[in-house]
Amino acid sequence: MKIDNWLEGHWALVLGASSGFGAEVSQKLSEYGVNIIGVHLDRKGTMANVEKIISRIESNGAKAKFFNINAADEEKRDKVLDEISSLISKDEKKIKILLHSLAFGSLKPYLDHDSSSNVTQKNMEMTIDVMANSIVYWTQGVVKRSLFSPNARIYGMTSAGSRKIWPTYGPVSAAKSALESHIRQMAVELAPQRITANSLCAGVTLTPALDKIPGNNDIIDEATKNNPSNRLTLTSDISGSIIALSHPGADWITGNVIMVDGGEELT
Repeated sequence: MKIDNWLEGHWALVLGASSGFGAEVSQKLSEYGVNIIGVHLDRKGTMANVEKIISRIESNGAKAKFFNINAADEEKRDKVLDEISSLISKDEKKIKILLHSLAFGSLKPYLDHDSSSNVTQKNMEMTIDVMANSIVYWTQGVVKRSLFSPNARIYGMTSAGSRKIWPTYGPVSAAKSALESHIRQMAVELAPQRITANSLCAGVTLTPALDKIPGNNDIIDEATKNNPSNRLTLTSDISGSIIALSHPGADWITGNVIMVDGGEELT
């Protein structure tokens, strides 16, 4: 059942819509009447889950248009943006929310005792391009085509790993730091257009991305112990925060790294 609110009828462009934060946010926004444009990269084996997400969105009365592509591919990005333009350019309500939640990067040490295990230049460039730089290119494409609604919101998913050292997390840490920097720059440049941009720093959350980090059990144990509520962050904590931050009363919040971790880093 849709909830009557300020978001109804708008669109959200979700990069990384098929799992983790992206999947949760897509489904939650649809409960508020937001139509979802999802960009994801899935093989045949995981497409059944994508279909379930689309079905849930549509069951809430919202529209869903998903694209199975490499979000960092310039040619495919432009084709998708052109198709989005054809889809919604005549709508009174356009893209209200752009969420960047791409979690595809290299988890390798910089200087292992076995040099063949070290991260390579190609690994580093791919990680930073997908997990950081791509938010700039997608935003440029949306602005170029005049697809943002008034008072639109841009959110980039970051983590405590942008500041902490976790084994093999170096390339992703660098990408998260770059993402936060991109968000700050876009916040300033887009302010005259009344578009805000913020990084959301989630606490440790059980997602497919976390499963891939070596030593994740230690990360989970430490986060649970440190959190004042003695639990991990949930993907629903992020979707709820995005709903709140997308309210018109939050128009003046921009350029920040907003902690959504229940106080995990306070203790």
